[in-house]
Amino acid sequence: MTRPCIFVATSSKGKLEDFAAAAAFNGVEVVALPEFDKLPEVVEDGATFEANARKKAEAYSLHSPGALVIADDSGLEVDALNGAPGVRSARFAAQSDFQKASDADNNDKLLYELSLRPDQERTARFVCVIAAARDGEMLGTFRGVANGEILQMPLGRKGFGYDPLFYSPAANKTFAEMTREEKAAYSHRGAALKRFLEWFGNQQ
Repeated sequence: MTRPCIFVATSSKGKLEDFAAAAAFNGVEVVALPEFDKLPEVVEDGATFEANARKKAEAYSLHSPGALVIADDSGLEVDALNGAPGVRSARFAAQSDFQKASDADNNDKLLYELSLRPDQERTARFVCVIAAARDGEMLGTFRGVANGEILQMPLGRKGFGYDPLFYSPAANKTFAEMTREEKAAYSHRGAALKRFLEWFGNQQ
């Protein structure tokens, strides 16, 4: 029996690997939307993760008629920074909202911003919102959260983004120290995808 296939609107290698690892547990295949790199880019100018995820899913699903397409927006919220970087997580160290910054630059800026904060003020959470659409019609949104703390120095060589700085008390390690399978069990993206797959299973 062929596994159900779901298209995800992203070119991020890290996100695709996260989604694939989480979906594998449920007998579902998640692959990049065909020729995604050739499609017009959707500007992520929403004020919330949900707004950006919905905008991307609706727009990109128009390019694959009849197919179920998901898109996510995710980021890091640090309590001591009043929820920043939030929806600007990928652009935290960028010079403008129209650019992205490297993982290293974003991590360096985060450490700098927190350099004078005591350890007890380094609580944070990763948030992911997945939106599902077909032919431009929104079908639902699914939110996942992972609570943790920001370390004073990076640990681990796996993952991407802020993973080396994000310590998960539940797993007793950073996201960058986890295998893809471990991360799927503890991460915000894994939690959001689990909720999506529960919904998806009820549609079959």
